[in-house]
Amino acid sequence: MLISGGKIKRTHPRVGYHRNSGNATNCPEMTMLDFTVKLNTLGFECGLSEHEKELLFLRARATGLTVCGCVHAAFLCKLAYSLRESIGLPRQFADIDTVLLPSNVSKKGKGLTVGVLGGGHIGKQLVQVLLEKNGLKPSQINISSRRPETLEEFVKRGIMCYFDNQRLVAWADVLFLCCLPSHLPKVCAELQSHLPKHCLVYSFLSAVPLNRLAQLLGHSFILKPQYEFVACDSVNMWLSRGHVTMALKDPEVIDASCPLAMRGGLCLDPKWLFGLLYSLLNMCTAANVGSTEALGLINELFQLKGPGTVAFILNNFVNSSYASSLTPDESFPWINLVDVQSKETPLSCFISRNNIMQDCVSALYNSVMVAQLKGKKETGKPNDGTVCHNTKSL
Repeated sequence: MLISGGKIKRTHPRVGYHRNSGNATNCPEMTMLDFTVKLNTLGFECGLSEHEKELLFLRARATGLTVCGCVHAAFLCKLAYSLRESIGLPRQFADIDTVLLPSNVSKKGKGLTVGVLGGGHIGKQLVQVLLEKNGLKPSQINISSRRPETLEEFVKRGIMCYFDNQRLVAWADVLFLCCLPSHLPKVCAELQSHLPKHCLVYSFLSAVPLNRLAQLLGHSFILKPQYEFVACDSVNMWLSRGHVTMALKDPEVIDASCPLAMRGGLCLDPKWLFGLLYSLLNMCTAANVGSTEALGLINELFQLKGPGTVAFILNNFVNSSYASSLTPDESFPWINLVDVQSKETPLSCFISRNNIMQDCVSALYNSVMVAQLKGKKETGKPNDGTVCHNTKSL
């Protein structure tokens, strides 16, 4: 018996036979026994004072933020991916790829391209979620990190990893900011004159206000979720699932993360949803899709037809006077997402007062994310008229 590194290595003889000779030989077989298993004295909580133990709920909150942040980002990508598939590759994007992009940037295809700026804890977990739960191919994801050598696991899966932020934003349709707040001023200074107008920036930096981020980037096509904590007894549910990708295999976690009806001590500002919808509308505008077709695509995406649903109309996105002058073939105006997430809009008024629309959005969310858990290739749109009945009033 040997002891090494806190583990017992126990050897015992095993009788084996040579195939050719049939002679018996003694072949030692080594097994590993971890004697630290179930020893509470070596656990994280051992040695903490009673006052410190009262703060353990902060671990659950942090885990809940990570899980919800990743799953909400995946939901956005799923909708954007489905919309791009319906629209196809805009002609002007193809021209941009050919003329303006550096030679080391590969030409985009029809599908959505996703860039992750930052290869730390959040960035890695987000990429895992996008790969395993969202159906994106490795070729549709690029990562820019100060230490690309630490991303070998993703390189082996076919993801391009490098340290070139300008290259990343020139390539991506959606850019996830996962860098440290202390690095943000330098990152923004580097990106400011290189961000294409159509690139949607999604910020994971909760410490940096939206207006400040827009100022640093010189860019208004930004979506930033704003989470708040509420007192509850179920916050520890986030800790019991382990890694983010494991947590998102649990339908209970998916249900608890529903944007309009979150549980587990977290809630999401509904302005995130308004920004998401306007970002989809901007994608249609960038592709020169007419207003009537754009509404049709979004209504189809959200399955807003048939009994028990209500469809979006022009007046839900723009004011009545502008809607009356908009021709069917004319695209919607480009919407400033910073304003959408800080001011009242026709869309925020409509959804806030319409419980049926809230139910439809919640039903789509649960259907899409649960379908991904089951490995389905469909968009996951509800086809049985079911809705989420625990949606809270906005």
